[in-house]
Amino acid sequence: MKFGLFVYCTVGRRAELEASMAGRDPALYHRMIDELGRTAAFAEQHGYFAFGHPEHHLQIEGFEISNDPALMAMWLGRHTRRMRIVTCGFVSTVNNPLAVAEKIATMDHMLGGRFGVGLVRGYQARWVENFKVRPELAAVGPWNKNTPDDDLNREYFNEFVDIVTTALASETFSYRGKFWNFPPPNFVNPHEHPVYARFGQGVDEHMAIAEVGIAPRPLQEEIPLYGGFSASLRTAKFWAKYKGRPIVLASDTDFLQLLWREWRQVAEEHGHDVPPGAEACWGGIMICAETDAKAQRLFEDMQWFWKTWATPFGQGMPELLVGSPDTINQRIERVAAAVPIDEAFLLIPAGLHTPEQLEDSLGLFAERVMPNFA
Repeated sequence: MKFGLFVYCTVGRRAELEASMAGRDPALYHRMIDELGRTAAFAEQHGYFAFGHPEHHLQIEGFEISNDPALMAMWLGRHTRRMRIVTCGFVSTVNNPLAVAEKIATMDHMLGGRFGVGLVRGYQARWVENFKVRPELAAVGPWNKNTPDDDLNREYFNEFVDIVTTALASETFSYRGKFWNFPPPNFVNPHEHPVYARFGQGVDEHMAIAEVGIAPRPLQEEIPLYGGFSASLRTAKFWAKYKGRPIVLASDTDFLQLLWREWRQVAEEHGHDVPPGAEACWGGIMICAETDAKAQRLFEDMQWFWKTWATPFGQGMPELLVGSPDTINQRIERVAAAVPIDEAFLLIPAGLHTPEQLEDSLGLFAERVMPNFA
């Protein structure tokens, strides 16, 4: 089992967030990115395999100030040499899928073939409404589940993922969908350019453009694809078509067994042969300390963060890997006995905790938990 980390890009400590408008403070932001770089370097040195982060915008409150996911990936890549950097993920409703595919391929080269990527639907309405690429789309969450807005968002997301994966895998291609058409129908370049026809593909001598392709091709033969944080069997089965691994932070082992089984069945129907453990990723909030009592005290700020920030979006508290090494070992052993796990992601309270607190937790976990699952 490999262990990766995920951060929300929280700009400050609890008191700094409670002082309001922390996201607008340049000193806090600069400290945050410095601390993220330090934490990523420390994690790599201690055997963690990946470091993940989200995409969110307009975050004046500072709880998730992550902005451009490619820029954050480059920053984290600057501080590491071997660790996989996982953007999880590009929000479909606010991005052009062809541009996203191009960014993914470019990032993979700039990171030396260690990029992993998630694609997600978008749930924070305030910024989705300001950034969305089509006026009919809406953010989704418990407030509009199983409504026409939810159905349309899901239909759009399906097309978005199909385009991104097709672009990454193809020399050139054309796509005709409900939301996107690449290239535009009957498009003829407005001036002659012999390079297109002589040295490329998809353009004839009359400058009619029948196909397009992204450049460069990704460095990795197959970029690791993730399904964001999911608690939905329907979403997990969708990702199986693309060998995308949903990251599931649930504690119910019966549900995990069902999800792993259903994912594999759909993957096999699409011709994918994957080893046990590659069906999905598991994980949860992680704080490791010498005693359970100390870990619980350290968890208080993260618990406040979750109830204050995530709960109003409809997100339930995820799996808690909070405690002494013995306590965390027992929890992971119980879940690993139920489902095979190749990759686990640990949500850590970066920003809320100091780098020293994070390093104490990550170092103890690396020393007394990780070797038991190597």
